[in-house]
Amino acid sequence: MKKIYYLKSCSTCIRIIKTLELPSDVVFQDIKGEQITAEQLEELHKLSGSYEALFSKRAQRYKALGLKDQNLTEEDFKNYILEHYTFLSRPVLVYNDQIFIGNSAKTEEAAKKAIHEG
Repeated sequence: MKKIYYLKSCSTCIRIIKTLELPSDVVFQDIKGEQITAEQLEELHKLSGSYEALFSKRAQRYKALGLKDQNLTEEDFKNYILEHYTFLSRPVLVYNDQIFIGNSAKTEEAAKKAIHEG
């Protein structure tokens, strides 16, 4: 599978997408316009190993809801991601059997290497 979950209104996502020079067979899913499904999240979970890895602790709602002061479980992370798109760390690129989560320079470099050298 080759797919990227992103927000088209997020300038960081757009910059990363341009930098990665994704091949034409990569499927784009704007998670605000087309909400992530439980099945899709399950696939991402299998690749990442945890829901927490997919969860954005930078989301404004995370702070607004006081979640940083709570002891969240894997089930909580899963439910919050399904409840509101802002809780998915982004972008999330699935390229063949690899997953790249978030916007760190290290993640971006690893994704670029997998796409253009793999």
